[in-house]
Amino acid sequence: MNRKNREVIEILYETHPDAKCELEHENALQLLVATILSAQATDKKVNEVTREMFAKYQTLNDFLTITEEELESYIKVIGLYKSKGRNLMKLFPILKEQHGGEVPRTMEELTALPGVGRKTANVVLSNAFGVPAIAVDTHVFRVSNRIGIVNEPNVEKTEESLMKKIDRNLWIDVHHLLIFHGRRICTARAPQCGICPVNHLCTYYKKNRKLLIVKNDTKVKP
Repeated sequence: MNRKNREVIEILYETHPDAKCELEHENALQLLVATILSAQATDKKVNEVTREMFAKYQTLNDFLTITEEELESYIKVIGLYKSKGRNLMKLFPILKEQHGGEVPRTMEELTALPGVGRKTANVVLSNAFGVPAIAVDTHVFRVSNRIGIVNEPNVEKTEESLMKKIDRNLWIDVHHLLIFHGRRICTARAPQCGICPVNHLCTYYKKNRKLLIVKNDTKVKP
């Protein structure tokens, strides 16, 4: 890992010591369900939904008794709830029949499940099973490319590049650190570059510094 990336990560550790998975769960199945629901939805909204649902449905046997109508009654406030509900209804029997009632622990098996892509699989692998992985969501993609940790055109290439450039033992932490930084400071529309603790290392800030200074001087958010 090069010196810049190491310094960025050290600063992010200091800036966001509370960085962690914010999807509430007590087991791998609940995390899988919550992560599927989180696509194009905030963790806060997902937690509001799952807090009520997981009080009744905790194990696979519990979920195997749920009807599609009842499931939708819980998740209807979340975007794309119809397709997410259909995927979950297909998912539960597959876990029972093909995986012995357990959430699988490999990328190949997870991504073969309904509604599970690489990001969801990486979230489950890293947070439920401690498997080193970097789940690239919109925050991780934006922040890692803005800072210049990587320079990639899409999510897939960003994941590949991050795995090459970041030490494997840091992958899980870096995923959370980049998400927290993206939510709190390096936001999509109005990044707070002036207070960002890594701006001296940031490619985006260096490129746009003059424009950002002018905007700050005229009291317009950068």
